[in-house]
Amino acid sequence: MRRRLEPPESLRRMSGWAVLLTFVVALLAVSADMAAAAPGGEFGWPLRPRPAVERRFEPPAQDWLPGHRGVDLAGSPGQTVVAAGAGIVVFAGTVAGKPVVSIDHPGGLRTTYEPVRARVSVGVRVARGAAIGTLEEGHAGCATAACLHWGLRREAGRRGRPEYLDPLGLLHFAPLRLEPVEATA
Repeated sequence: MRRRLEPPESLRRMSGWAVLLTFVVALLAVSADMAAAAPGGEFGWPLRPRPAVERRFEPPAQDWLPGHRGVDLAGSPGQTVVAAGAGIVVFAGTVAGKPVVSIDHPGGLRTTYEPVRARVSVGVRVARGAAIGTLEEGHAGCATAACLHWGLRREAGRRGRPEYLDPLGLLHFAPLRLEPVEATA
């Protein structure tokens, strides 16, 4: 004999709207917790909380011309910088007097982070969200106390040469959208 499951007395007394409202509030709470704990996709922001983009990617018309080959993200001096995606640290040192960390990711992608004082060394495997260093002051053109210059390069791009890409393209923006519900009599 199968036993029929009945909703609790408190739910049976609620109106349809109250049940719907309770469900939506619970859904939003769970969605917010899930988004904070495990954002979707293979890549995420290298600074937390989500930073403001101070300067966007501006690729040059030709490889040898000036441009902005990455994005500048607002941060604060001493802030922890995390790996945007899983990979292997291929560089942790200084370039032209600036501290830099570079990570190779599957698919021939390489992300770079500067000015970042490394907490990792070359050859170390890092997971997405793993601390790789601390943000330092001194990024030219930054309107805030410190900016992270986050770059992305495909190692074998067009014509077999490295190709700079917009790192914001790694992120999957999926806002929560609620559909209207029609009232039932």
